[in-house]
Amino acid sequence: MNNSFDKIIELAKHTIAIEADAVRGLQNYINTDFAACVQLIYESKGRVIVTGIGKSAIIAQKIVATFNSTGTPSVFMHAADAIHGDLGTIQQDDVVICISKSGNTPEIKVLVPLLKTGGNKLIALAGNTTSYLASQADYILNTFVEKEACPNNLAPTSSTTAQLAMGDALAVCLLDYRGFSSKDFAKYHPGGALGKKLYLKAGDIAVQNQKPQVKPDDSIKSVILEISSKRLGAAAVIDANNELAGVITDGDLRRMLEKADSIITLKASDIMNKNPKKIEAEELAINAMQLLEKNNITQLIVTDKGRYMGFVHLHDLIKEGII
Repeated sequence: MNNSFDKIIELAKHTIAIEADAVRGLQNYINTDFAACVQLIYESKGRVIVTGIGKSAIIAQKIVATFNSTGTPSVFMHAADAIHGDLGTIQQDDVVICISKSGNTPEIKVLVPLLKTGGNKLIALAGNTTSYLASQADYILNTFVEKEACPNNLAPTSSTTAQLAMGDALAVCLLDYRGFSSKDFAKYHPGGALGKKLYLKAGDIAVQNQKPQVKPDDSIKSVILEISSKRLGAAAVIDANNELAGVITDGDLRRMLEKADSIITLKASDIMNKNPKKIEAEELAINAMQLLEKNNITQLIVTDKGRYMGFVHLHDLIKEGII
């Protein structure tokens, strides 16, 4: 291998190791202040305003996104913009989290007194617990790191990773405190594959498909035509009482052709599976995928309180991103 590649790989591993140690070290700083912050935010009638400058501002935006997606209403306010009019973002009952490694930057020193005049509770997420920011805060979340992963110990690397991890710890504790469930999570993540796994139901897919069905006395030719025309690889067998009697798949047809000398006299009831795999319409689509995988099949009958509703096919689930 190229020697330069060896050096790159070694440096990358070293960087990750330093940042991992920095995050691991945060466990030593989780104390009663942290628990009090969780309770404060939980009991607040307002929002969480998260602010910072430079790289800390970018971390603040991510923390806000995580809070909002897990049930804690939050707003990002850039520290530099705050002193030029954005302080109006903060409302009476809001809790403010100010993020800074040093806690002594000029912008922070200008911003903190303005925050204090509003009477809002101030949480310092700081890497320096003796800083100006820490001394003025109501609560301190310590994100001190021994060193940056940057070889020159200058570029914010370990410090911003620690800030991010502390924000995630807050969000997860608040999530648990609220009893935030997967159903609640689905409300905030309706789009994309993640949201679909949490809210898309088998019935939502079945209604978009055609509804192949035959009668028990229908000929094999009729069965083949129905399966072929509806293109789902199967057809439900519905009896005279409009009840589900069974299912015939294209696999059943192949097995029939291998065994039967003649198919002229055969009917749908002769080759149907009387105990087909099925799922209720209200079941999540992800559960349908799990049933398909468990039984090594490609389609399921969907029923609405026991009544035949249609099919959900493996291809439908893949198309929807339910994998």
